[in-house]
Amino acid sequence: MLSTGTPYPLGATPTQQGINFALTAPSADAVDLCIFDSTGNNEQQRLRLPACTDGVWHGLLPSGLPGLVYGYRVHGPWAPHEGSRFNSAKLLLDPYAREIVGTYDGSDLFLGHVQANPAERDPRDNAAVALKGRVTAVANAPTSHGQARIPAGDRVLCELHVKSQTQRHPAVPAALQGTYAGLAHPAVLDHLQRLGVTTLSLMPVQHRADEQRLQRMGLSNHWGYTTIGWFAPEARYWSGRPGTTPATEFRAMADAIHARGMELVIDVVYNHSAETDEFGPTLSLRGIDNALYYHLRPDDRARYENWTGTGNCLNLSEPRVLQLVMDSLRFWACEMGVDGFRFDLAPVLARDAQRGFDPRAPFLAAIAQDPVLSRTLLIAEPWDIGPGGYRLGEFPPGWLEWNDRYRDTQRGFWLRQDHDDKAGLGDFADRVTASSSQFAHHGRAPTASVNFVTAHDGFTLRDLVSYNERHNLANGEDNRDGHGHNLSNNCGAEGPSDDPAVLALRNRLQRALLATLMLSQGTPMLLAGDELGHSQRGNNNAYCQDNETTWLSWADPAAPDSDAATLSAFVARLAALRREAPALRSTRWWPAEPSAFSDDAQPGIRWLRPDGAPMTPGDWHTGTALAILFSHAGTTKNTDESDWLVMVNAGPEAVSFRLPAGAWRGCLASAPELDARDAAAPLGDTAEVPFSSLRIART
Repeated sequence: MLSTGTPYPLGATPTQQGINFALTAPSADAVDLCIFDSTGNNEQQRLRLPACTDGVWHGLLPSGLPGLVYGYRVHGPWAPHEGSRFNSAKLLLDPYAREIVGTYDGSDLFLGHVQANPAERDPRDNAAVALKGRVTAVANAPTSHGQARIPAGDRVLCELHVKSQTQRHPAVPAALQGTYAGLAHPAVLDHLQRLGVTTLSLMPVQHRADEQRLQRMGLSNHWGYTTIGWFAPEARYWSGRPGTTPATEFRAMADAIHARGMELVIDVVYNHSAETDEFGPTLSLRGIDNALYYHLRPDDRARYENWTGTGNCLNLSEPRVLQLVMDSLRFWACEMGVDGFRFDLAPVLARDAQRGFDPRAPFLAAIAQDPVLSRTLLIAEPWDIGPGGYRLGEFPPGWLEWNDRYRDTQRGFWLRQDHDDKAGLGDFADRVTASSSQFAHHGRAPTASVNFVTAHDGFTLRDLVSYNERHNLANGEDNRDGHGHNLSNNCGAEGPSDDPAVLALRNRLQRALLATLMLSQGTPMLLAGDELGHSQRGNNNAYCQDNETTWLSWADPAAPDSDAATLSAFVARLAALRREAPALRSTRWWPAEPSAFSDDAQPGIRWLRPDGAPMTPGDWHTGTALAILFSHAGTTKNTDESDWLVMVNAGPEAVSFRLPAGAWRGCLASAPELDARDAAAPLGDTAEVPFSSLRIART
């Protein structure tokens, strides 16, 4: 029998008296707690939760212990066109479950409706195969709560996938490859630190359910943007070692990252769930209280708003849904040691049905006032596919945002100079100085711009210079998926080539793009594998490819002169140069007007033509070369008094630059032939910058 228990905390919570169960379902008529054997296959007890307080159903199981496997049956009306989809024949996963038992197999037994007649409730019981929660013991707190721990100007992000990063790593034991423990392996973290990475940005690690369509094709949602368990680490990335659980292995990984002085960020999906559209499965929220948790269409409440492109949208304007998200975020920060979050399709989280995106939305306000979450690293993907969904630069102070305009400008500048969609010097200058047109307002810092050239969504860097067209047939959508306009350049051959000239040009352009990224003001983000020359064979939407398409191929450590080792070493040198040059990572906005530059040793920036004269308004619309002079970029907190000069040439011929007065010496060149010869040599009055390259000098 159950006693009354308490409505808080939500979820299944071990106490000295037993296990307290609490589930938010204000529109339900009744809720049954179903208890299973340890395998989750056999239902042993069905107990009615005895109390409902303010819409929260609750009860205490006096005999309950950690390890108990459970689920819910929620009773209520079946009226899809009114937003109600209760079906007590379907066992439902607790959205607060800390560990999840079972796997959604895509069968129609998970449908709450009759497939041939969606208006009718499906009477078949699915308890034997449904997802269930396992009660976990109260965990010991990590060595420290998650929080932003890297100075903003020093941060270098690297986006990576837990499995893809380590599945083929030769130094990681086979039993640990593709796991949290594999990512924590010293060889993996050593490599990232050598690159200069300070912050690991993991693709989704919350428990997911793969789409039925993919499962029927023998595929899975490898990227993980189909979350169904917001408190449970994805068990597929757990090694299964005795004495560990997915949660304990994740926490150990977080501790290993922190021990290196690095930050851990996870990609989180609170904009939608794995239950997809009105024809999708009933796994959890849909059956608990559909009209509470989701944005429903006002013209037909049987259907869902689809600002995400995945079939549904969670409704964070509802306080109880916002509570679910906030509780989940605090769990990952306080109990799992996560330092920050990258929010997928973040505008959805700040939408309501009437006003659309609101920078003062309840979610953003709740984050700002929270004593824990306000101190974490907050990164928005600032767009969704709904009306007015593109919101770059509109998130509150304290947030960082993925800057896709930086990406497109750098691609257009370095790869498309002979095409109509090329980027000019004016756009290039705006982006390398942190996109002030988007971010210089309301006290926001230049570091709010997360600069990137490649990310999980799109071509890898190697493919960006190897393919003009997407090659996504393996995804099963007849090559219709993925972006069709990638601003790429195959350098004269589509795909793999053994032509030395093609390979040399590809190498040159990769180095130019990496150098621009690492030397731009803002927060740089690398894509894991780009430093290895990883290719996805032209697939620019490899979300369902859990195979060698996405698994990184590591260079033989006994071959330090391999192309991958050489490119990795170049990235490491760029990161070291960025650390050495405060001008290149300034957290202050540079003056917009050249007149702000003076000769009194104050920090300043000047834009120069190759002949050394200041850029004029007309120069910004012609040409492919310029120099950026950072003069006495030190501040009162930094004693560096060097001047720094970045010379840029995206044209097809070498350009000679006249240098400003001073004793200049080279630091680095992206052109391989110059970098290997005399990039660090003292310079005279002029310096040559080869085609499609840049060069850095200092006094």
